[in-house]
Amino acid sequence: MTEGTLGAPAGEPDLVQLLTPEGERCEHPDYAFDLDDEAVRGFYRDMVLTRRIDAEAIALQRQGELGIWASLLGQEAAQIGSGRAVRQQDFIFPTYREHGVAWCRGVDPLALISLFRGVDHGGWDPADVNFHLYTIVIGAQTLHATGYAMGMQRDGCVGTGDPERDAAVLAYFGDGASAQGDVNESFIWSAVFNTPTVYFLQNNQWAISAPQEKQSRIPLYRRAAGFGFPGVRVDGNDVLACYAVTKAALQQARDGGGPTLIEAFTYRMGAHTTTDDPTRYRLQDELEHWKLKDPLARVKAYLTRNALIDDAFISDLDTEADDLAAHVRAGTLAMPEPDLAATFDRVYAEMTPELRAQQEWFREYHASFHTADGGAPHAEVTR
Repeated sequence: MTEGTLGAPAGEPDLVQLLTPEGERCEHPDYAFDLDDEAVRGFYRDMVLTRRIDAEAIALQRQGELGIWASLLGQEAAQIGSGRAVRQQDFIFPTYREHGVAWCRGVDPLALISLFRGVDHGGWDPADVNFHLYTIVIGAQTLHATGYAMGMQRDGCVGTGDPERDAAVLAYFGDGASAQGDVNESFIWSAVFNTPTVYFLQNNQWAISAPQEKQSRIPLYRRAAGFGFPGVRVDGNDVLACYAVTKAALQQARDGGGPTLIEAFTYRMGAHTTTDDPTRYRLQDELEHWKLKDPLARVKAYLTRNALIDDAFISDLDTEADDLAAHVRAGTLAMPEPDLAATFDRVYAEMTPELRAQQEWFREYHASFHTADGGAPHAEVTR
């Protein structure tokens, strides 16, 4: 793909960028980063710790402790920047890769790990953190987000002028999901009903093995115009720009200005999931090119160049990352086995006789694999 000056495809408008890959601040006529350097230090800390969680989870999966893991490597700026732009009363609908956004919302990494370990279907209460459970069905969460945003309208939480009350919805999805019918239906409903929804599209340029040019004839942010609302493309490896653009779009939504599509132009540095082998469909040269735009490296360069961090800061952060990794590993290995028989209790409010019989059979079947003292399994129980 031929690129323009800031990483956008040639012939397209430049990305919204406030921090260059070399770590130099720059200006944009429509968006500005309005936080201080202490906030930038905090963003860097978030990104480092999120990357460490990701690395530890990949290691755990390779060691057989997780069934699968979806890495966010390379997308930390898009997630931390947008996640930190959200107010407490806003609600977020993620896919299955928004580990950085979950971190911003205060979700314990172990609550994410438990899902991929198969212990539960998501170990956090969405109502506590305004962060919905991960959605595996590609693009389905955009419909959930749109419906929730319509509910906010009807509850009088949009356009009141009260910053403590007005709220918006932030929905995440990827470039592959943008071709799903659910996503396009969401756009229609949001446009027609002017919902307070910000659609945050992380374009990491690969829908598993399908490159972006096989997914769309036009840049993805331009699709919004066909539905009747604005779209903007931001440098997805620039945490400052992602924050500024998302903050502006969320405020417009809260004010009653309707939906916005944000395309965060970034790159998936790792595999789609741990079951994927990206070397089969993309060149190493492409990966090396994007390593030069590493979202963590550019923030560190800015902080270092301006003497905003020192060796002590880096050492303390490394220690914090090590402690976090130890927390993730120890917590993962200590997770109890799930009570699979309890699944039957959650199908209906009142158990049916047929389900109760199935539950009892399952308990007997499951117990048949172990003796009372944990020794060799018994012969299987047949139904």
